[in-house]
Amino acid sequence: MSGTCRTAVGLTSAALATVTLIGNNASAAPEAPQRPSLRDVQKKVDKLYREAGAATQKYNAAKERTREQRAEVDKLLDEVARRTDKVNTARRTLGEYAAAQYRSGGLASTATLMLAENPQGYFDQTHLMGRMTERQQHAVREYRDQQQEASVKRGQASASLSRLTDAQEKLRTSKQTVRTKLTEARETLAKLTAEEKARLAAIERKKRAEAKRKAAELERQQAQQSGSAGGSYSAQAEKAIAFARAQIGKPYVWGATGPSSYDCSGLTQAAWKAAGISLPRTTWDQVKVGTRVATSDLEPGDLVFFYSDISHVGLYIGNGQMIHAPKPGADVRTESITYMPIYGSVRPS
Repeated sequence: MSGTCRTAVGLTSAALATVTLIGNNASAAPEAPQRPSLRDVQKKVDKLYREAGAATQKYNAAKERTREQRAEVDKLLDEVARRTDKVNTARRTLGEYAAAQYRSGGLASTATLMLAENPQGYFDQTHLMGRMTERQQHAVREYRDQQQEASVKRGQASASLSRLTDAQEKLRTSKQTVRTKLTEARETLAKLTAEEKARLAAIERKKRAEAKRKAAELERQQAQQSGSAGGSYSAQAEKAIAFARAQIGKPYVWGATGPSSYDCSGLTQAAWKAAGISLPRTTWDQVKVGTRVATSDLEPGDLVFFYSDISHVGLYIGNGQMIHAPKPGADVRTESITYMPIYGSVRPS
């Protein structure tokens, strides 16, 4: 083979090798990450809102516990102060007796014992107690009793302060959890394009339409069972519903109990308070109050709870509808109770 042919073959081989290398590199290049589907985005955001709702109920419970614990601490500290005043009064009385004994040439040892930190010593030395007057003995006993009571109250206050600190820590943790979940939900939605947001809104409208259809079917079933499409309900329920209707359009704010904003359990608590019935603060406690009723037996004013963790609640108003405070970014509104999975229902009383 001539030199020219060998050179041509070499160049051709080099060129083929280069093409092969480029092809391999191209196939090895990482692909762009695939964007999640809108339904996946919706599921993720809904999950984050539900988790935030559950964390909100934990926050509400911790806040309520903190409030109660702070009131208990304040009460105990006031009692400690009163007991301390009584100890000081009893101590001054002993001091007066000791000073009188000193002036009259009484026993110095008796005066010393009178002012000791532990007056129990009086009762261990009966020969000294026997030489005291009845009034002096009463003063000693009074001092001892007040000192013991003050010590007990200080111990109770210390334990209550420890419980308050624990409640405050749980409050901070729940608060941070809510904020984290809501921030993640907002950031997820912010990544969507305008077109994706429009499509997501369409999916939401379809979901609401389906929930409305199911609610209408539920209402027909209730009407068939009761023999009428109406049905009566209590004057208290009417007041609760009237209050809830007046709140429509006000924003959902987690941890809020009104009057300018509400979370779900804050709204139901306020509505029934307007009707003269006191409900606990959280969904987990509200579900325990009153009479449990089946979904098919719902009456206006009943509380409907949602999700397996009982993290949401609404006020039933009839026709398969409720008034509730949905989630951050949404206002108090009417909604089909079939929009979310129902846990159970309660009739407050």
